[in-house]
Amino acid sequence: MSKDGADERDLAAYCEEVARRAKRASAQLGTLLGQVKNDWLKRSAAALREGTATILQANARDLAAAPGFGLTDAETDRLRLTPARIEAIASALSEIAGLPDPVGEVIESAVRPNGLEVSRVRVPLGVVFFIYESRPNVTADAAAICVKSGNAVILRGGKEAAHSSAAIVAILRETAAAAGVPTDAIQLVDTPDRAAVGHFLKLHRWIDVAIPRGGESLIRRVAAEATMPVIKHFDGNCHVYVDQSADLESALRITINAKCQRFGVCNAAESLLVHQAIAAEFLPGVAAALAANQPPVELRGDEATRGILPTARIATEDDYFKEYLGPVIAVKVVAGLDEAIDHINHYGSHHTDAIVTRCLLAARQFTARVDSAAVMVNASTRFNDGGELGLGAEIGISTDKFHARGPCGLRELTSYKFIVIGDGHVRS
Repeated sequence: MSKDGADERDLAAYCEEVARRAKRASAQLGTLLGQVKNDWLKRSAAALREGTATILQANARDLAAAPGFGLTDAETDRLRLTPARIEAIASALSEIAGLPDPVGEVIESAVRPNGLEVSRVRVPLGVVFFIYESRPNVTADAAAICVKSGNAVILRGGKEAAHSSAAIVAILRETAAAAGVPTDAIQLVDTPDRAAVGHFLKLHRWIDVAIPRGGESLIRRVAAEATMPVIKHFDGNCHVYVDQSADLESALRITINAKCQRFGVCNAAESLLVHQAIAAEFLPGVAAALAANQPPVELRGDEATRGILPTARIATEDDYFKEYLGPVIAVKVVAGLDEAIDHINHYGSHHTDAIVTRCLLAARQFTARVDSAAVMVNASTRFNDGGELGLGAEIGISTDKFHARGPCGLRELTSYKFIVIGDGHVRS
């Protein structure tokens, strides 16, 4: 056999062993008391603070290698750790410790006419294969959310953050051993070989769910190759629709916040729809505010928009489908609510869409008919976030309709089982 063939077999064997260990750990983890998991989280928070110098040394190695990976300034900044950012990571773990434990929650219970007691009880999913971008804080967040919800996690982070993630996981595993949590509940894939992802995606016998978090190409690859369920969203083409009854000052604030508060996130607005009755009054003000932003936001509009804003670029069909993740927004003047809803359902990504209106009927129609994971009324799209919606923490946002939709927190990383208690019952 060729050396390449032998290497491939070795890689496949390594991936399977990691998955097997995770599965064994998940069986132990699923029965741990909540106080044990919370003790691990609190110990981990303290250990991360104590290990700040070690983590920063590892992070310095990643930062030194960043130019070789072609990272942009923004990507390098997301990679960078500071004492304040490590403190934020530690604080997040402490906050997760304070959240209710979903495992064992009785969702509903009833006694059947024949005396059988039937309960539906929340249980962990099992083993999570989490593939994510080069952000070291995500390493700690994902491990914390998975373990708190009773799941073992296999972490496949970006190679650009390899040293930082390894330093963080080493601390989390050390504190797991001390707290009575199985150490193999938190494993970091330690090979940069991209083929490893493909091997893990075949291991449905050991891995219960895959969660990719990163660029669209990565997510589409995972969705195409996975032999287990995938929790995902491909992109975030989010809309703000300004209705004819909208308070225009409120609409301006919401539009600017939704677009400009952070460009490179999945819940930033990429398209603005404006009712034709108020377009001439509203668009010049919003265009001026977007132009004054740093950096300025480029407008791409239809003919009606350009009739009001001649400096706007002509929007193409692709512009209305696009997730820009930058200082560009597509604008369209619509005849009314029906056209706005049809546009969103056709061009959008079913992620987050907002209406600004003072009409209760329009708000009800919008929330009922827009087919998205989160629909906002008189609020920025940026609120589609686990922390903002009261979930405490999230591992990602799903636009799927099965199992989980929207921000995925502790409960979304669980399933349920039926527990039936009888007294010698037999079925006739």
